[in-house]
Amino acid sequence: MYEYLSNNCTCTYVLGAFVLLWVLVWFYRDNLEITKVSEKHVFVTGCDSGFGHLLCKLLDKRGFRVLAGCFTEKGADDLKSATGPFLKTCILDVTSTTSIQKALEWTKKEVGDKGLWGLVNNAGRSLPMGPSEWMKIEDFQSTLKVNMTGMIEMTMDFLPLVKKARGRVVNVASVLGRVAANGGGYCISKFAVESFSDCLRRDIQNFGVNVCIIEPGFFKTQVTSLEPIERELHRLWNQLTPEVQESYGDKYLDKYIKIQRLIMNTICDSDLSKVTNCMEHALLAVHPRTRYSAGWDAKLLWIPLSYMPACVVDIALKLVLPKPAKSV
Repeated sequence: MYEYLSNNCTCTYVLGAFVLLWVLVWFYRDNLEITKVSEKHVFVTGCDSGFGHLLCKLLDKRGFRVLAGCFTEKGADDLKSATGPFLKTCILDVTSTTSIQKALEWTKKEVGDKGLWGLVNNAGRSLPMGPSEWMKIEDFQSTLKVNMTGMIEMTMDFLPLVKKARGRVVNVASVLGRVAANGGGYCISKFAVESFSDCLRRDIQNFGVNVCIIEPGFFKTQVTSLEPIERELHRLWNQLTPEVQESYGDKYLDKYIKIQRLIMNTICDSDLSKVTNCMEHALLAVHPRTRYSAGWDAKLLWIPLSYMPACVVDIALKLVLPKPAKSV
């Protein structure tokens, strides 16, 4: 009996030592950073505001040669006024092939023979969001053109420059790319970001290129601003036929908007650095992670929920969302 207990204790100590060693090695590898940052170029899309704007300022301070793609002249001017002389901007519309090609030619001249160390596909839009039945095909397409098609076209066109530098592609997905909680094109597009990034990572891993996925939770940006969300919900409601409106009931829209307000005001985090710190690590780390979950709600709610059976998510959303007037 004593010998049996002694052997069990020995196995426990060995296992504990192995786990501790693994954790220490992981933390050591995770904190290793690249050198010669000032010689590396990073192209970031969607830099007018939010995560992209903040990331550019952060990378500029770290010494990267930042190439910022902004949608408007005002966004570009605001960013240049808040950064140093090494940050450069261009006007970029990721839904336009012509605009992407212009940005690519400009980038080639900027990086020269060094190639592009990092491509951060951050540009995105969320609206319209709402019940799927309320959407027309154009409502889906307007979001998919930015979040999915634009991201893929940017990546495929800029990939030769990234391969030359043996750099990184950093794609911004979302926790809603793990749990489909809203109708419209947003969740669909973010699931696409996840799958495209996984495919790309496995296809080009032998070329020394890393592909990282950022999965932010809910943060206070233009994407989660209540005013445009409510405006779009009213537009979607008004384009429904009288028969469909009747099936939901005249109070459904108001109830749906109240729930959106409650969710956004309760969950949304104002600290955008939780996301940009993940992006920075993906660009600076010698061994970047495959996925980064940013925000307390991502780590404690959405990611665990994504591993649950589908029926659990279905029931949870059924309890949260209002009930239509003519529901079964």
